Amino acid sequence: MHSNLYSEKMRLAITLGLFVLMFLSATLSYAKQDPQNTCSIHLTNAGMKEVIDVLEKQTDYRFLYMPNNRTKQVKISIKQDNKPLRDILQQIEKQTNLKFEIADKTIYVKERPSQAQQHIRRGVVVDEISNQGLSAASVHVRGKSAQAFTNGEGYFEIAAEPNDILTFSYIGYQPASLSINSLTDTIRLTPTLSQMDEVVVVGYGTQSRRLISTSVTTVKQENFNRGGFSNPLQLLQGKVAGLNVTRSGDPNETPSVSLRGPSTLRTGAAQEPFYVIDGIPGADPKLVAPDDIEDISVLKDASASAIYGTRAANGVIMITTKSGRAEGTSVSYSGYVGNEKSSKTIEMMDAAQRKAYLETMGRSAKPMDEQGADTDWQKEISRIGSIQNHNLSLSGGLKNASYNASLNYFDNNGILRNSGLERLTGRLNLSQRLLDDQLTIGINLNNASSNSQLIPNQDLVLYNALRFMPTVPVFQPDGTYTEDLPRVQYYNPVALQNQATERLRNNTTLLNVNASLRLPFNLLYNISATTQKDLYNRGIYYESGYSLKQGFNGEAYRSSYENTRKMLESFLKFENRWSQHHLEVLGGYSWQEDLNGDGFQANNRNFPSDDLGFSNIGLGSPQGNFRTDWGTNQYAKLRLISFYGRLNYNLKERYLLQVSLRRDASSAFGENNRWGTFPAGSIAWRISEEPFMNGQRIFDDLKIRAGYGITGNSLGFNPLISKVRYGNAGTFFYDGNFTTAIFATQNANPDLRWEKTAMANVAVDASLLNNRLHVTAEYYDKKTSDLIWDYNVSTTQYFVDRYTANVGDIRNKGFEITLDIVPIQNKTFRWVSGLNVAHNSNTLVSLSNDLFASDSIPQGYPGGQGQSGVAVQILKAGYPIGQFFTFQYMGKNEAGVSQFLDKAGNITTQPIDFQDYRYAGSAQPKLLFGWNNSLFYKNIDLNVFFRGSLGGKVFNATYADLNRPYEVESYNLPVFAMNESPEDGNANRYSDRYIENASYVRLDNATLGYTFTNIPKVSKLRIYLTGNNLALISKYRGLDPEINLGGLTPGIDNKNYYPRTRSFLFGLNVNF
Repeated sequence: MHSNLYSEKMRLAITLGLFVLMFLSATLSYAKQDPQNTCSIHLTNAGMKEVIDVLEKQTDYRFLYMPNNRTKQVKISIKQDNKPLRDILQQIEKQTNLKFEIADKTIYVKERPSQAQQHIRRGVVVDEISNQGLSAASVHVRGKSAQAFTNGEGYFEIAAEPNDILTFSYIGYQPASLSINSLTDTIRLTPTLSQMDEVVVVGYGTQSRRLISTSVTTVKQENFNRGGFSNPLQLLQGKVAGLNVTRSGDPNETPSVSLRGPSTLRTGAAQEPFYVIDGIPGADPKLVAPDDIEDISVLKDASASAIYGTRAANGVIMITTKSGRAEGTSVSYSGYVGNEKSSKTIEMMDAAQRKAYLETMGRSAKPMDEQGADTDWQKEISRIGSIQNHNLSLSGGLKNASYNASLNYFDNNGILRNSGLERLTGRLNLSQRLLDDQLTIGINLNNASSNSQLIPNQDLVLYNALRFMPTVPVFQPDGTYTEDLPRVQYYNPVALQNQATERLRNNTTLLNVNASLRLPFNLLYNISATTQKDLYNRGIYYESGYSLKQGFNGEAYRSSYENTRKMLESFLKFENRWSQHHLEVLGGYSWQEDLNGDGFQANNRNFPSDDLGFSNIGLGSPQGNFRTDWGTNQYAKLRLISFYGRLNYNLKERYLLQVSLRRDASSAFGENNRWGTFPAGSIAWRISEEPFMNGQRIFDDLKIRAGYGITGNSLGFNPLISKVRYGNAGTFFYDGNFTTAIFATQNANPDLRWEKTAMANVAVDASLLNNRLHVTAEYYDKKTSDLIWDYNVSTTQYFVDRYTANVGDIRNKGFEITLDIVPIQNKTFRWVSGLNVAHNSNTLVSLSNDLFASDSIPQGYPGGQGQSGVAVQILKAGYPIGQFFTFQYMGKNEAGVSQFLDKAGNITTQPIDFQDYRYAGSAQPKLLFGWNNSLFYKNIDLNVFFRGSLGGKVFNATYADLNRPYEVESYNLPVFAMNESPEDGNANRYSDRYIENASYVRLDNATLGYTFTNIPKVSKLRIYLTGNNLALISKYRGLDPEINLGGLTPGIDNKNYYPRTRSFLFGLNVNF
């Protein structure tokens, strides 16, 4: 796969290079703040005038100074070749009592105060335990205005007098004050768990955590999950209470994310949170490499997320990437390489076990299956996967400008042969301050180019790897694949893998230009313009021998689609402080236009050779009644406009208030309900700031808060959902000619409106034990109304028999507890532990209204052979989404045949589908938890992370569909079926026999690292070993109990599940 991205790599590298050159050129006028001109100078005992003459001839700077007796007496000896002017000036300062100040193209030469009056103090600020330098730590001279900040490695320089006291502070650390006389070269700060001083990202701005009255959880880079992740959302798995992230081992699969339970009957993006990257709403998370992320904030309740209106019903996830600082240039590399394998396989009968079973049951194998082989088909389609990630970043800046550029390469060859993902991601962030810092202009450029290797009909490959006969080889002696096509759904899985090819290439580019201007009267104006473009190119080729395309002599598909998004965001903010009051008011406007599905699809058959694959589908020459498959994609436009506002007020930083309002209009919804209004409000009381709390020693901070708001859901909806849609009705012979006809495929609904979610949230935040323990406890009640669903209607009143309408309600209630604690902390050892626990209760309240009614809707069709129309779940008022509804298994009768309980309470071997079903538990877990532990001893760090789920159920459809003892002559059986009777034609029938406990505890990640210090020219070097998915405690018999909890059919483990992997990685982080 590596060669396929060569052109993309070159294009992205050239683009990034051009942008860097443009930026450096644009900021040349500000290079005076940090002169980089290269000079050579060789002088001995020279005067200042002679030195200036040499330097002025080699640079475009001019020196200005007032000669006096002291400056005339200065003698300078210096020998430097091709050194930056800045370094030369620093060498001269060390030899003399002179200092240089730069303005425009002039360098002013001044005398420094004598040593008796002032000293330049230098040092490095580090973490007390790890000895890591702390970037951007504040160094302040007590009682004076002098202040400095540490650079990327923790070094600082500040002017101070002998009797001064320096104060050192850094977020997350206890401040320290040292007198000049006691100052050492290394200042060690002690970490603390105080979270109240954090600045967290919220909608259209930031807030101090101590002043937040809404539910916002922030995960910083150092607390992210470790491992080989292709998507940034995996960094949060198990880290945020109430946020559930699930994913199989497929490198091309996007994780399923749900927050505080399902709140819609729609699937896909409609159930996902809304994503905001660096303030850009709706940006795609795949545009950001995990190494480039600074922190991720999750806006949980409606009072926090309602500022995003119709896109915030499932919460908002805000990703903040790393940015440059005005501290010189910093270069960093991070990378890892490793292997992965399937963490578990299904135990199928091998040749010996199958022979013993047949003999015991008095059956015999088909002669064609007795070929003397003992093939492990799961092994044949699998391999040891490889994974690697490399991230190179360059950041820095000048006094008025900063930049951050990064390039990331990710490659994952999946554990199934012929599957994998290769991706190149580039990012460039530029910021320029103008007009005495009153105007800030920024540019963000992101690009992600990926090449996915997919397996056509992957579900059949996985299914047949389980039930294909172990007694036959992969190949026959003549080199052809072993096949027996007359058997139903029986195909050589290796042949399916190797005789079909599918490639998907995706290129996503986002460009954002933004500006903020400080105006009189404490006003700040911000404007942001964004364009994002997605290009998809897919190619599929089935070779002439492919089992599912017999007689086609090769078939090829090609498709190419483009999606474009344009956005404009603009807001004005007023902020004022007076006495003990703080007021902030924000008002803005948003416009967005999406153009989706601009492209085509085509196919062809009957190719002269399989060698060219899908590269030239014009070579095909189809025969007979062949019609090109143009696909079902539709070109559609969606527009969204919004007005929004928010007010934040606090009194004495003790009483907090926030209210917000957003009005959205979308072209997707009915013409009678284009607009939606989404208000929200929250209050908080910091009890610890009350006078009556003075003197108590229990709480360092104590706050209670409550919020309520209404949000909407417009994600994942087709732009034409409320319109009449038409399709091709075929070709008819009319009036002597063949005529193509069209007919309506969807009814219009001019009254279709937003789904609305109302949420109430109450919480307590507390810090104790000198900020070594932080506790948050929350309770929420979330109800979604006006659910959108398709209902059966009469064609006497409507074009078609399905009508999309607003009907029904869903409720989610639950609690969340988060604890962060430092159990042990001393000069050499620190243990930081974090635990989060979440419970959610989901109920489908109603499926009916005055016009449309539905008692129940069958859901969850595993699609097993002979049971393709059989559901195992149900949507019904009073029950949760994911409610199992199936037969009740009652063991076997004397003949060994499975029997069930019918509706009347009688035991029968011939139950009736749906009529005899019973409720059999829910896939929704009772409790989700994550437990993280980080230990630091000198330069050694160890992180161990557990997570788990308790109380849910999972339907093992894989075992049900494999358990076919009555067809033992045709298909292989799992080991657990050794005692099954071949006379049992009901053995595989879906029932609660296959519903199992989905509870588990997983050792999800363990990382051991070592940091090297005091390496010349290297500010940080860390190596580490990481293991993912190391251990699992579960009673579940299938591959893995952690099945997707998103969608309408959670908890069904089907036979097409890509196995979850166990990986081991070696990584390196180095900063220069």
